[in-house]
Amino acid sequence: MGRLAKNKQGAPLPLELEHMIDGKVTKKLHDRIKHETAKARKQQKQKPKAQQTTAPVAKNGKRKGVAEPVKAKKAKVVESEDEVEAGSEDEQMADMDAPDGGWDNVPMESDEDNMESMSEFSSAGSDDEESDTGNAKKPMTLLDSDSDSDAGSNGGMESYDEFDSDADSDDEAVTFRDMERRSRLLDAEQAEDDELGELELAAAGAVVEGEREAFALPTAEEVAAEEDTPLDLSQVQLRIQEVIRVLNNFGALREEDRSRTDYMDQLQRDMCFYYGYNEYLMEKLLQLFTVNEAVEFFEANEIARPVTIRTNTLKTRRRDLAQALINRGVNLDPIGKWTKVGLTIFDSPVPVGATPEYMAGHYMIQAASSFLPVMALAPQENERVLDMSAAPGGKTTYCAALMKNTGLVVANDANREREKALVANIHRLGISNAVVCNYDGREFPKVMGGFDRVLLDAPCSGTGVISKDASVKTNKGPEDFSMLTNLQKELLLSAIDSVNADSPTGGYIVYSTCSVTVEEDEAVVNYALSKRPNIKLVDAKLDFGRPGFTSFRGRAFHSSLSLTRRFYPHTHNMDGFFVAKFKKLSNKVQVEENQFIVPAGSGVKLKQKKKRRN
Repeated sequence: MGRLAKNKQGAPLPLELEHMIDGKVTKKLHDRIKHETAKARKQQKQKPKAQQTTAPVAKNGKRKGVAEPVKAKKAKVVESEDEVEAGSEDEQMADMDAPDGGWDNVPMESDEDNMESMSEFSSAGSDDEESDTGNAKKPMTLLDSDSDSDAGSNGGMESYDEFDSDADSDDEAVTFRDMERRSRLLDAEQAEDDELGELELAAAGAVVEGEREAFALPTAEEVAAEEDTPLDLSQVQLRIQEVIRVLNNFGALREEDRSRTDYMDQLQRDMCFYYGYNEYLMEKLLQLFTVNEAVEFFEANEIARPVTIRTNTLKTRRRDLAQALINRGVNLDPIGKWTKVGLTIFDSPVPVGATPEYMAGHYMIQAASSFLPVMALAPQENERVLDMSAAPGGKTTYCAALMKNTGLVVANDANREREKALVANIHRLGISNAVVCNYDGREFPKVMGGFDRVLLDAPCSGTGVISKDASVKTNKGPEDFSMLTNLQKELLLSAIDSVNADSPTGGYIVYSTCSVTVEEDEAVVNYALSKRPNIKLVDAKLDFGRPGFTSFRGRAFHSSLSLTRRFYPHTHNMDGFFVAKFKKLSNKVQVEENQFIVPAGSGVKLKQKKKRRN
């Protein structure tokens, strides 16, 4: 760096000092160093040349430890003899400064060395800088600036060791080659400090928890008084949080004369008031989850699920449909990797059910959870499929699309009013292999049987779609659940009897509900397994969802119920749903040890012996 120049530049300041001082002060300091260097060079000339030592010379004639300067092309300039002599002396002094091992291993100067050298320069040049009046100027410090800040013993600057933390606390010299090692040490120390900080924060939180005022359950008189004058919602929410905190650490935070049942009863009352459920349904739902997850479930029911649509692959592709809707200003995204036909609509400037694409039958507005039973059923081309509860047609049209308008899809629904929407959607989506009928599903094996696959999306309490129908919170009681479970069991047995076990490609039944209660899901499936030993549960081929219960509150179910799948709004961001898939093994049902029956309508042709005429 300019070692062969006539006016050699002094050594640069350390990086820490360069960042902390102004440019004006740096220039003054460098000018002062240059002046003192020139003065020292003049004194060096007066010494005998014999005392000057030169750096060792290598075989190639170059001095060791001296970096070769880059030769830049420039015009020739005629120099005087004095200038040439001064240049040669500068080169010799540069060679004298270089160490034997080169500049890479040269220790970095500490602040103390810099300050000593600066004090020497200041004292050496003080005589020359005296004014005519005889008053000497104050020696220059590193922090002399326009803003007269206070300066300490070292010029107001902290030491280099303080900036480097503990990296230079030892006596080792800091070289350029071990900078990386020291940087790693600093990173390790920083990570250790962060870990200690987290531990201190956790300890502080524990102290705050210990200093927290103990929560006390309200007395019976206070509970009775709250019935007349209810508390504010914010107070109820705070008490719910306190009860959950106690239940999560029951042994340490509970009151001595209170049981866990007392806390659960209070939590149930507060949640009924806060979320608007009746006590019967709240108790049933609290039994499904832990207290923390129950709160997440109830909170998810207060938020509407995203609008989803299913691409009608008989008329378009999802990519083309998405591009057409995007051109209309619709903000959308694929539902997930588990489906190739679903799209989630986040925002639309026009109603999703009024676009030209909707009118043309390019898509169906359908909940994401309604995709699941059809995906589990997996109908094949040229099969005979029965949808026992088809309205409004989302699952029926999906089955027809998967079958590519081949075979036969029988769409049945017991409600004639709902069939109007079913027929309209079948026509709009261009379905040509569907037959619509209006029968009670329990009568269907006698009406028609021998299907390859049957889909039963049974009527249910709707505890999985509370976000769509908030009336479920209050209008479902014990009588409703008793009636619905009996109907579901009868429909499932009818669906099983309507399937032909000898089908070369089928023999499958899918049972699904939009409910999360065990009475409507696992209990019904377990009942069917006990009444129809000629069926078994198989994997539904759904890659996500929680396995069904194999035991619940002391009641044991069949071990194969782990093959069923449960879906929750707070975990899967879709309506609560239950899916189970059966495989029918035989058309004969064993009633007793040696007695078998064949349900009517199962598609089996019985051979009857002709009576002989006399």
